Amino acid sequence: MVPPGGYRWWYVDAISADGRYGLTIIGFIGSVFSPYYKKSGRDIPLDHSCLNIALYGKSGARWVMTERGAADIAQSRDHLQIGPSAMRWQNDKLIIDIEERDIRLGIPWRRRVKGRIVLTPEVLNARSFKLDAAGKHNWHTIAPRARIDVAMDQPDIQWTGSAYLDGNHGSEPIEDGFRDWHWSRAHAGEDVAVIYEGTRRDGSHFASALRFDQHGTPHEEELPLVAPLPPTLWAMKRQTRADRGHASVLRTWEDSPFYARSALSMRIFGKPVTAVQESISLNRLIHPVVQFMLPYKMPREV
Repeated sequence: MVPPGGYRWWYVDAISADGRYGLTIIGFIGSVFSPYYKKSGRDIPLDHSCLNIALYGKSGARWVMTERGAADIAQSRDHLQIGPSAMRWQNDKLIIDIEERDIRLGIPWRRRVKGRIVLTPEVLNARSFKLDAAGKHNWHTIAPRARIDVAMDQPDIQWTGSAYLDGNHGSEPIEDGFRDWHWSRAHAGEDVAVIYEGTRRDGSHFASALRFDQHGTPHEEELPLVAPLPPTLWAMKRQTRADRGHASVLRTWEDSPFYARSALSMRIFGKPVTAVQESISLNRLIHPVVQFMLPYKMPREV
């Protein structure tokens, strides 16, 4: 149960075996980015749920983030239905059935986005982490390493690759807890490297470098050097940590006024890797101009 003012999300990212495609999928209850949830006073998180789908590649790129009300949501321990789409655990696999319409700024008609994605964990982790002393914000890497099978009907794309699954939950708005953060993950040989750092709302800094071993057990490692990255077109600051403090941007997957997601090339824990990285500015998120713009990217259906 998500408390009033709180949130919960489940996050998947993946890169195809040939490096041509990528995706992220996030199931939200109490969508942290929703201007409707913020404006409502955040009393009913379930009434502000959505499935965010981002497909990347030269062909078939799509963006979906349609918010739905409580009447369109059904949930149980192993199942989350958000409108016509759903995420569910079945036979130790996470199955995501998608039936949505995409969003393209300036174009009134929306293309169908339909398909099935199956994530099969290769290792699981039982430990979660508090991101603040009071435990109001928590993060859990559920499956640091997984296989993924993507079978989309619309667009017509099929691929397999490597994936990652985690979840976050909190009991207050995310911007009340943080000013910004930078996060990245990479499959490094048999290990998985996850870097998470940022600034809390009270000005304190947090940073950790975790190495999940082949059994999924997390080990805290010495922080690698800061690896600055070029700002995005929206002048979003982004950075990661890497061996010798060097990383390069392969592709900028998302570039928005308050959020950036990128694919990086770098070395971590002595291994050359392709990493998925994100940077977010919560100060930018709550700016009135950004709040005015968000409904064009995140429509609501009730």
